[in-house]
Amino acid sequence: MQHEKDTAIIDTGSTVRRWITYVAGIYILTLGLSLAIRAGIGISPQSSLTRTMTLVLPPLSQGTFNLILEVIMLILTFLISRRAFKARNLLSMVPALVLALLLDFNLMITESIHLEPYVANLVLLFFADAMLALGLFLMIRANLVLMPIDLFVNTIQQKTGRKWGNIKTVFDCTLLALSASIGLIFLGAPHFIREGTIINAILVGQYVKLYFYLHEKYTARKAAAPVVAEPVAE
Repeated sequence: MQHEKDTAIIDTGSTVRRWITYVAGIYILTLGLSLAIRAGIGISPQSSLTRTMTLVLPPLSQGTFNLILEVIMLILTFLISRRAFKARNLLSMVPALVLALLLDFNLMITESIHLEPYVANLVLLFFADAMLALGLFLMIRANLVLMPIDLFVNTIQQKTGRKWGNIKTVFDCTLLALSASIGLIFLGAPHFIREGTIINAILVGQYVKLYFYLHEKYTARKAAAPVVAEPVAE
């Protein structure tokens, strides 16, 4: 999650507050993911891969497959950069486990959502992406532990010197190709890859930018607010 971000957005408050923000961000993110799935018009590359796997191996939940993917990314990070790999990187599995549990929980509580009109599903996807981006924003603001996937992307960036955004794009396209291939091989056709996948790729980044902008405006307005002096007791 180490994007090209403005350091002014980072919360420098107490560790407890930052962890609360981080966990809240994970919950909001997984709720956004769940609603995007319920919209039924396409989801993000990572979600499309793990969602496709639930059709290939139905006994396992999407949260479980998401956790498996995170474990694979952590192993790859270790193999690519053994010398730079720190024991504390193993802590990234803690939020990954929390995310997996919350994703399954939110998929359960949104299971009854079935919208018929296409426009309604489109509106739901726009709202879901806004929530997903808000979750990302809160996690970035907390600035605590990287998820294994983001740790992997960061490691590739450090090894190659390429721009983080470009590497993330290649990574997402790879997951999308895997999702489509698995769908073709085991299910006869790709699943969960539609126009919503493209909308998600565009909207989430723009929403995050919007939250950064609103936070900067709020911070600037707060700093410019006049300080009211307390009355002096006689």
